[in-house]
Amino acid sequence: MWKNHPKALPFLFLSEMWERFGYYLMIGIFTLYLKDVEAGFAMTEKEASDLYGTFIALVFLTPFIGGLIADRYLGYKKSIVIGGLMMGAGYFMMGIHNTTMLYIAMTLVIVGNGFFKPNISTLLGNFYNDEKFKDKKDEGYNIFYMGINIGAFICNFFGAALQILLGWQYAFMAAGLGMFVGVCIFLLGTKYYGDKTEKKGTQEGDMPFYKIVLYILLPSVVFGAIGWLLKGVQSATNSDSYIFGSDSTDAFIFACIPVIFFYGSLYVKAKVEDKRPIGALLTIFSVVILFWAVFKLNGSALNTWADRYTDREISGKTEQVFNGLKFAKEVTYKADSVDLYDEGFRLQKKNGVVEKEMGYPIYFRNVAKEKLPKEGSTVSLWATNLSQSINPGWVIILTPLVVAFFTFLRRRKKEPSTPTKIAFGLLISALSVLVMVAAVQIGGNGSEKVSVWWLVANYGIITIGELFLSPMGLSIVSKLSPVNITSLMMGGWFLSTSIGNKLSGVLASLWDTYNDKADFFWINFGLLLLASLLMFVLLKQLNKVMKEKGIN
Repeated sequence: MWKNHPKALPFLFLSEMWERFGYYLMIGIFTLYLKDVEAGFAMTEKEASDLYGTFIALVFLTPFIGGLIADRYLGYKKSIVIGGLMMGAGYFMMGIHNTTMLYIAMTLVIVGNGFFKPNISTLLGNFYNDEKFKDKKDEGYNIFYMGINIGAFICNFFGAALQILLGWQYAFMAAGLGMFVGVCIFLLGTKYYGDKTEKKGTQEGDMPFYKIVLYILLPSVVFGAIGWLLKGVQSATNSDSYIFGSDSTDAFIFACIPVIFFYGSLYVKAKVEDKRPIGALLTIFSVVILFWAVFKLNGSALNTWADRYTDREISGKTEQVFNGLKFAKEVTYKADSVDLYDEGFRLQKKNGVVEKEMGYPIYFRNVAKEKLPKEGSTVSLWATNLSQSINPGWVIILTPLVVAFFTFLRRRKKEPSTPTKIAFGLLISALSVLVMVAAVQIGGNGSEKVSVWWLVANYGIITIGELFLSPMGLSIVSKLSPVNITSLMMGGWFLSTSIGNKLSGVLASLWDTYNDKADFFWINFGLLLLASLLMFVLLKQLNKVMKEKGIN
């Protein structure tokens, strides 16, 4: 796999693998932890989804500034190490059951990711800018992307076992340890990095850093504060008079305005030769927002689907293995008891008043009568967060096939352009949502649990779309960005991811408002179909820009 690629690739691959091990272990249990009444924060579905959406949005918003600082001041090596250490510390602190500590931990992860994520991706691209490896760039990013997903696949098994055996805190500590391992591996590869980690410095025409603080960061803080404080029109459906659904959502959307304005100004003020490439990137950034809005439901709405609507009961050899490895929990069935699961209730808010919904979540609530166990008998249920390994598992299986497919086309000079790959990625992702529409129908809109194979099929299809889109996005930023703002434009890619992530949280927070869950998924299908159509309409112009740059 490493043949004909830079010698630095294995170290960047393993560093990112362990970094993603920590991040996705944390994400896999985050909303479950927030909603846990006994050992978590007893949040409602809406509260947990809103905080989750804001958190993952900010995680992908900070690369904007992290990439800029690396480009001009710190260089890539220092930025990656600083970011990794901050994230590791944040994971260790996240398991401390205290609201203040939770927010401090989240802040460390948010800022640390800003330093780590865009710069390791940019560093990888620097090696493929050499003529020797130029035609291997897409393949290199696909290999790198597989490293991400190996970490994302294995982490949930550690998270499940540690949470069941020792509790939430130890699962979060494992995430922190994984991050520190990633930093150590990155440092071991130093001798292969050469001058690729060096800062590019401030170039002629660049906006001075104090102006960025003055014109972008400070306005973002001010706009965010305005969004937090500003109230919409109170109504029967908006009793708290938010503008976009919650204080955090209002603040985030307002805070994004100056940053979006900044990226627009990059296009307006760009040199003639840079204008069209920057314009093409900004167009792609805008379209893929809708992809991330649906894709990132994996940690919220689809996690909820796995928890409440998926048949997680196991038996036979599988039960023995899963119980032995602590990947499953034993639950006793008592028909007349409210305590049928780990929690006896969840908190609900109606018109701002906190109430208890008794007997929630009862695993057996939507099990068909003929499938209910005998009174007092014990069954084993695999841990909900294991469903988070389905998507990365598919990535590991499908990445070599996708790479081989495009290599086959390249040899015959029929490989589609990167924008074309992204367009088809969006379309394939839209088709995946139809699987969940069918799952809702098969389960009688939640009245009965459905097989886990519906989730497997959904993730399998959207993974193909993801492989056409996500690594291609990193690649196209590296290809089209003007040299002096590569990390800044990589930050723009993550900004679009951030906005999509927040939109994902908004969508997930509406889950309980849909009586027919199929409607929820139909909306997601519509969003992805719209993005697909927009991308295909723009394809001709985007491919023209790629040809002008002499790249595919």
